[in-house]
Amino acid sequence: MRRRDPEPPPGPPRIELKPGMANEMLREMAPLLAEEGIDVDNIPDIETLQRAMNRAVERHNMTLFTPVGDTREVAAAALRLVVEALAQDDTTVASAILDQVQPESPDNSAPTVSACIGITLGLLDDWLSGTDPTTPPRLSDRVRLPNGHWQGERAARDILALAGKGRAFRSLGLLITRQGGPQVLHGSALALTATIHAWSNDTGTPVAELARTAIR
Repeated sequence: MRRRDPEPPPGPPRIELKPGMANEMLREMAPLLAEEGIDVDNIPDIETLQRAMNRAVERHNMTLFTPVGDTREVAAAALRLVVEALAQDDTTVASAILDQVQPESPDNSAPTVSACIGITLGLLDDWLSGTDPTTPPRLSDRVRLPNGHWQGERAARDILALAGKGRAFRSLGLLITRQGGPQVLHGSALALTATIHAWSNDTGTPVAELARTAIR
């Protein structure tokens, strides 16, 4: 995760068109569209479909980035390990763990990108906006990213600024569009580590202990 030089500016969003992608997405969203009153085998006018699709995609993304059960536990376990590794300045181990994060994992054998990002942004919103009574008062004032250059450092700064206002999770789409998914994944892990480190300094609780109890 550590870089020798500053992170380059993000490039423009990459658009990739695949044959059959639209139909595949339509079928995937069919259950959610049905709740909006849309039958994918009997498509109404395009404007009605688009409005329903926008609402369905928003709900779909909310589900992806709000993991529960085994999906959440696998992702939270990975995040705890990353935080502990970075706290010990072991960037090799932290990077290796993040490299195991997958776009999808139907059998929950690996943490997923959406679960790791969603858990982190939700926790940081609670901790840094002052809504979580278990965190030290005004914790956001003392969170600092580690020295040096890092993969995802630009995204981490944005995440911390938004989380201080309780708006990181709701800005998820904008963060990914601006920074890119890999940068947001690394940046969220970096921001999470910096926050746990500041919390540890405030309370005297070891980072590893905080990670085990707070990242869930």
